[in-house]
Amino acid sequence: MKSTKYLLYIAVMLLALSGTSCKKYLDDGSVTEGPITEQQVWANNDYARGVLNSAYTSVPDRYEMDGDGAMQASATDEAVNSNLNSNIYTFTNGTWSPFRTVDDVYTNMYTGLRRANVFLANVDASNIVSTPSEIVKDPDPIKASYDSTVAGQKARLKGEAFFLRGYFHFELLQRYGRVVLATRVFNTDEELNLPRNSFDECVNQILLDCDSAIQRLPAYTDTYSNTYKGRATQTAAMALKSRLLLYAASPQYNPSGDVAKWQAAANAAKALIDRNLHQIITPYNNVFLFGTAPYNKEVIFSGQPSTRNDIEQNNAPVGYDGALGRTNPTQEMVDAFEMRTTGRSITDPLSGYNAAAPYTNRDPRFDFIVHYNGKTYKGRAIETFIGGRDGIGVNVNATKTGYYMRKFFNDGVTWNQQSNTSSRRPWVIFRYAEVLLNYAEALNEVSGPTTDVLRYVNLIRQRAGVALPNLQTTNPTGNGYVQPTKEAMRERIHNERRVELCFEGHRFYDVRRWKEGGRFFNVPVTGVRITRNADGTFSYNRFQVQTRLFTDKNYLYPISQNELNRSPSLGQNTGY
Repeated sequence: MKSTKYLLYIAVMLLALSGTSCKKYLDDGSVTEGPITEQQVWANNDYARGVLNSAYTSVPDRYEMDGDGAMQASATDEAVNSNLNSNIYTFTNGTWSPFRTVDDVYTNMYTGLRRANVFLANVDASNIVSTPSEIVKDPDPIKASYDSTVAGQKARLKGEAFFLRGYFHFELLQRYGRVVLATRVFNTDEELNLPRNSFDECVNQILLDCDSAIQRLPAYTDTYSNTYKGRATQTAAMALKSRLLLYAASPQYNPSGDVAKWQAAANAAKALIDRNLHQIITPYNNVFLFGTAPYNKEVIFSGQPSTRNDIEQNNAPVGYDGALGRTNPTQEMVDAFEMRTTGRSITDPLSGYNAAAPYTNRDPRFDFIVHYNGKTYKGRAIETFIGGRDGIGVNVNATKTGYYMRKFFNDGVTWNQQSNTSSRRPWVIFRYAEVLLNYAEALNEVSGPTTDVLRYVNLIRQRAGVALPNLQTTNPTGNGYVQPTKEAMRERIHNERRVELCFEGHRFYDVRRWKEGGRFFNVPVTGVRITRNADGTFSYNRFQVQTRLFTDKNYLYPISQNELNRSPSLGQNTGY
């Protein structure tokens, strides 16, 4: 059926290119107001570049997903959202369906794909001019992989479009499992009731786009001048390949355990590591605080930084200037942090954990990530004990678990004041620590806990200010030492990933690709009720906060019924 009603499905409307009126289009994509034709767009350097710029607007910001501060962490065992009416709980309460979707990025991703494809189809014949000021000449010729001529500039811009096309397809693939590949501009008179491509076809196309991007892009963020940092780079495309191949090798998509797929994932991560362009920075929280610096050496690609204070206002403890306290870490998340001195899980009898002082001597990342009872914030101790200023039940927004999220915060930010202060923060999409963990995980599946596996996990644990004991090739037992198994090392790597990358959107997909949804997402989440005793000490009592529901269909998103009505050939994911 040939009908323009299918345009919403494939997001074929590129604003202003049809000759209709546009207002502030081409830098968000907008540059001008009033009627503009397609011919005029490609004849003008700023307008033509604006088409590509407009594709970047589809890159997501994940600091809030419901219009009221909810983060995806609350759809996992990482956290509970203090607003119990948030639609984030659609993921966990059994109501998720084609008729009740959440985080439905379908149209937004196809809009980005449309814009990238329009740019790729027209850039060669456009009047784009060279702007050498975008690029900083790197003294290392290996890193300075760019050409400032007009042809070189067009090639670089095409590389950005290829990267974005691969990235948008990946955003769809990790949600829906299979999607319709959009590798060209769809026209209004075409049949758009298309079936989805296979998973392998999608993977191969994303890899092809990544390789096309790598051939054309500057090496990494420091190759761009400060004004242009944040655009696609070779290492961003390499990071996308690393994540994609790790997903493709994981049990969700590789149930037979094909070792060749794990080897491909290891190779992709190692290729990026061997470029030696990124590094682990210190301290841990500086990864996410851009301040006046346009990027840092650990961030590989992010959304555009914006000056904001909503992260703190949405998530700080409720006793601080009317904050909303939205993201409440679970006790399960807290328990994942090892003991600092021994580097052991708190469940290990040799760890040194003291239940009467549960926050003492923990992995130093705990202080960067979680606001807990007694921690100092803005000049006073946080009070999550019952009856405290930030405690359970003190108001409708108060913590439901006894904890608040602290990660991503700039402690100098203020809100609900006569004069507020903000800080420049992006949503970080790829960072170097993830790549190291990708490599360690994939290599362990290939060859078990080798020295290389341990080395790259330990680079993260050795971050200055964290300095946890290294993971060892041997583990002490009562009768000496034994070599850990691949399975034991897998658990350690998974936990390292859980801690290092928490609240960054990884846990939601990691548990799914590991096929462990029943283990982690189909069980209740807990918190702690803290009572202050007469002598000033505290008692800690674990309690159930929420039940959670996860079934096999929830490994993938449902296709919205609206999309199926437009394009029945898409087919629904199993179980919905």
